[in-house]
Amino acid sequence: MRDVQTFSKLMNMILAVFLFAVGPASAQLLMNGAGATFPYPLYSKWFDEYAKVDRSVRFNYQSIGSGGGIRQIMARTVDFGASDGPMNDEQLSKAPGELLHIPMVMGAVVATYNLPGSPTLRFPPDLLADIFLGKVTRWNDPRIEAANPEVPLPNQPIIVVHRSDGSGTTYIWVDYLSKVSNEWKQKVGRGTSVNWPVGLGGKGNEGVAGQVKNTPGTLGYVELAYAVTNKLPVAAIRNRAGSFVQPSIESTTTAAAGAAKDMPPDFRVSLTDPPGEDAYPIAGFTWLLVYREQPDEVRGKALVGFLWWAIHDGQKYAPHLLYAPLPAPVVKMVEAKIRQITYQGKPLLSSN
Repeated sequence: MRDVQTFSKLMNMILAVFLFAVGPASAQLLMNGAGATFPYPLYSKWFDEYAKVDRSVRFNYQSIGSGGGIRQIMARTVDFGASDGPMNDEQLSKAPGELLHIPMVMGAVVATYNLPGSPTLRFPPDLLADIFLGKVTRWNDPRIEAANPEVPLPNQPIIVVHRSDGSGTTYIWVDYLSKVSNEWKQKVGRGTSVNWPVGLGGKGNEGVAGQVKNTPGTLGYVELAYAVTNKLPVAAIRNRAGSFVQPSIESTTTAAAGAAKDMPPDFRVSLTDPPGEDAYPIAGFTWLLVYREQPDEVRGKALVGFLWWAIHDGQKYAPHLLYAPLPAPVVKMVEAKIRQITYQGKPLLSSN
């Protein structure tokens, strides 16, 4: 009996020391964010890795689409929003405070499809626009055959799949179509949500990838990592220089080569349809949306600490998940922007 009591006291002492060392679970700060599905694979990795760097904070991120992220940060129901489509001037003017766009990484939006044998297809930009306008409706259309003379194409309808939710991935896709097709620009235009001429809707990059994977004859658009994860083929797109280019980290980085010298102070820049023979034409930044003036000092410090880590140490995780890291000149510009985040007018970032 005495041995049992002694053991029990010993275990209680060990537990007390452990709790003193790690602190109660309630002491861990929970930061909430919501928005883009485009960078979700990378953000999930980042939040796991950052938890090892700063054990006092934990991040909860809801992958609900860029439109939802914009709405939630404007309503101040989250600590940060996330979007792959920049907020427009009207949205920014309605926010209860000055919102900053903080670039995190770059990614490619790809045309993916479900055809027998998963061939690698090539699409000229005008053909891609006309398919999504509903003007080219069958896989063996002469224009598709002309671009892919060595591929046996089935005589079956093209089932277009697009996003059903407000989406930054959609913004990048339709921003590109608006640049390469005047008809698309006039009839549909650009935005995180548009009135689609044809097609089925899927929620999130996950939803579109799932629709394409499970439905023969489909053609949709997703962020590159979602196509690779689902073992879906991706098309080579003809760029402005006339080259058919496959999406990759290298071709996405090339697309952003001129971004630093032409970057506006607020970072709201389009990377689609860039110059360069090796540039993939449908790529974009993904941003975190944060208030310049933070309402809470502790939460604000936790946020800027994570942002600083993400644009430095966090970038090494990007290529493994098929995102392109920020160019070094852009990192320097983002550093300056993070230093402008304040609480009661005082910068929150400690000297780095």
